[in-house]
Amino acid sequence: MQSARLSLLCRSTSKGGGVLSMVAATLSLLVGCGDESLSAYGAGDRLWVLQQLDGNTFDARAEITFDSGGEVSGIAPCNLYHGRQVAPYPWIQIEALAVTRRACPQLREEARYLQALQEMAEAEVAGEVLILRNQAGREMLFRATD
Repeated sequence: MQSARLSLLCRSTSKGGGVLSMVAATLSLLVGCGDESLSAYGAGDRLWVLQQLDGNTFDARAEITFDSGGEVSGIAPCNLYHGRQVAPYPWIQIEALAVTRRACPQLREEARYLQALQEMAEAEVAGEVLILRNQAGREMLFRATD
């Protein structure tokens, strides 16, 4: 439906057209933007380890990676997980999160981590630091590792 609208807009503006032509040109540029995910803005192909959750040191180990196709994967304190990052940077929205079901002594920390991860709405990458946050004031601070 969206591509049909864009096609119609492009056809209707190809006969001349001022402002509508500029809008069509802008839309055609946006359609071909490519990867607008966290991966393209410095988070891709790196292993990120959670350091803090809501300003407090996170004592268990939790990791996350972002690939260029929008896939998110990692290791929570007990289990492996993966999902899709569907929002363009600087936003983050992780959907279809699937988690293995191993038991371990850190299940409580894992639940806190996975819950927070799914609540995040904004991302910021600054060198070796990745910060995820939401409008409620929650924040996750990750550091890149080699």
